[in-house]
Amino acid sequence: MSKSTASLIRSRFTEMVSRSDEEINLAEAALLIAAEEYPRLDVDLYLEKLDRFADLARDRALKAGEIFEPVSILNGTLFDDLGFHGNSENYYDPRNSFLNEVIDRRTGIPITLTVVYIEVAKRIGVCIDGIGMPGHFIARYSSGSEEVFIDAFNRGRLLGRAGCAEMLSDMSGGRLELKPEHLAPVTKKQILVRMLSNLLGIYAAGDNTRALATIERILLIIPDSPPHVRDHGLLLAMSGDTTSAIDELERYLTLAPGATDAESIREQIKAIRQTQAKLN
Repeated sequence: MSKSTASLIRSRFTEMVSRSDEEINLAEAALLIAAEEYPRLDVDLYLEKLDRFADLARDRALKAGEIFEPVSILNGTLFDDLGFHGNSENYYDPRNSFLNEVIDRRTGIPITLTVVYIEVAKRIGVCIDGIGMPGHFIARYSSGSEEVFIDAFNRGRLLGRAGCAEMLSDMSGGRLELKPEHLAPVTKKQILVRMLSNLLGIYAAGDNTRALATIERILLIIPDSPPHVRDHGLLLAMSGDTTSAIDELERYLTLAPGATDAESIREQIKAIRQTQAKLN
């Protein structure tokens, strides 16, 4: 990717996430995350593909006549007609986190499949919330006092609160108990941070360049997040940018002076300074 293309994509993402949450186009922002990996990606084309998915949902609604059940229509369109499903066989494939790949391949992880669900629902006038449960992102549809939770990873499986509690307990081996905040709707910015965090988890294992680019975008959304500032500094040090690394690690200590790893980070800063001295 040329520097000018990379700069343009990053600038578009920066402008998008600088908006208020209500003004962010979630699908476009998610596609801009993918565009750094696919510089020739036509964002508008993929937005149009979501429009076409919504057209199919409208057709289903018309066939249903006066009985309009939004979740049934969305599930039938996305999982029966279009074949979207969770990629359980290759869960950690980075492509599962890129919205263009999810749209094309009809498979992904919970959060990207839920983004497709939210965006298609929005296009037919249905409000769907993203729910950031620990370890498994789901959706929620509310109508009056009733609510239903939708597991897009498992072909739109419907859950009540008891079902969510059981799923969380099963996934955590009984270590986690469902709390009210686990079922609270999340913002678009939180969704984008979680998408990027999934990628960061994959890249941190051995792709320093991509990990650094990913954490830079997280910091565009939450610039003063202590753990991300710290990890940014450590990644900068690994990439050889020692001056910027020290700046970020010192900023981390300012943001989180009582952090349990504060002494370890001070030692890291000392070691980086010693490296600088040897080079000079």
